[in-house]
Amino acid sequence: MLTPIALMKALLPGMIDRGWGRVVNITSQSVKAPIAALGLSNSARAGLTGYVAGTSRQVAPYGVVINNMLPGIHATDRAVALDTGVAQQEELTLEQARARREQSIPAGRYGTPEEFGAMCAFLCSQHAGFIIGQNILLDGGATNATL
Repeated sequence: MLTPIALMKALLPGMIDRGWGRVVNITSQSVKAPIAALGLSNSARAGLTGYVAGTSRQVAPYGVVINNMLPGIHATDRAVALDTGVAQQEELTLEQARARREQSIPAGRYGTPEEFGAMCAFLCSQHAGFIIGQNILLDGGATNATL
């Protein structure tokens, strides 16, 4: 929480002076649905989300856009590490651990790095100027939430 806030505080004045800027924070789907075992992480992410909610609306009139991406599981080295831990703990193959996790995702699969990158690129583009202070879930529908 503190590092992204410090970075925004350092860079926002220059963006405001130029009349254009984009900030995308990568947090977690746990902002919408906290994970019981990650109490401190949940709290820090919620703090960053609150900071963005207020600050994004203050800088929007100057052409500066701030949003958050809230990823779920994506096909990355981190997913392999998590699945490997589950496989070892529960005496499963890596493929079985992954298949089980995929069953918990309505899309039936992990997100791809390309999908994640495309959303980030869009939020950084000129086309996202009317998306202010939002928390964009990229989780294949895994977070069961209305808002």
